[in-house]
Amino acid sequence: MKAIILAGGMGTRLKGVVDDLPKPMAPVGRKPFIEYIITALAAQGLREIILSVGYRKDVIRSHFEAGSRWGVNIVYSEEDTPLGTGGSVRQALMMSGESHSLVLNGDTFNQLDFKEMERHHISRNCLATIGLIHKDDAGRYGTVRFNEGFNITEFREKSPHESGYINCGAYVMDKTIVDHMPSGRFSLENDLFPGLIAHGMSGFISHGFFIDIGIPSTYRYISDHYYLLHHDKKGNGEYKAGEERGLS
Repeated sequence: MKAIILAGGMGTRLKGVVDDLPKPMAPVGRKPFIEYIITALAAQGLREIILSVGYRKDVIRSHFEAGSRWGVNIVYSEEDTPLGTGGSVRQALMMSGESHSLVLNGDTFNQLDFKEMERHHISRNCLATIGLIHKDDAGRYGTVRFNEGFNITEFREKSPHESGYINCGAYVMDKTIVDHMPSGRFSLENDLFPGLIAHGMSGFISHGFFIDIGIPSTYRYISDHYYLLHHDKKGNGEYKAGEERGLS
């Protein structure tokens, strides 16, 4: 299974906090945030990586090159014009050549067992498996509903102070999902996923640490607590007693 990392975001909401960098390159503990994601993939034996790049792609290419420093093989899926999350995934999936691929947001870190997620996906024989994590306050994200068989039944809009499971930005996607994607620029979350429920989507529950650095408060938090991004080969992290695992 190859891993696709979406790394083309501009990080508009981090302007004034981070220099003019692609959002996944925001420095955390003297490393680009995305480097922790790549290290976590390598630790689990996922060494074939496609970086989907757009904004300031030269910065990412010059830092990671072909990935040998991290024990991985990196190739690049480049956007000439912005494609949105959906268009970026479509282009990278067409490069992958695999029956299914792991897709990760480059501004989101999840401590989970990606190989177990792959096994879950294969056993469900579905188009896509979405990583889910429970949040007491899911208002920033919107929630995902599923039945006792983990089949996704509904995507709910953002609602202040609502609790529930959210999409944590980790997916396993079958290559045939491309047949359901529109051309041009589109959003995975808004333009694709709701229409795929009838075709089969599954949820995979994560219990590990999760963080999305898309807003200044979470970026500052992980900059001060970057030890939380360490992991073992199963994707389990190192925590202090009482530390919240699902920081929004």
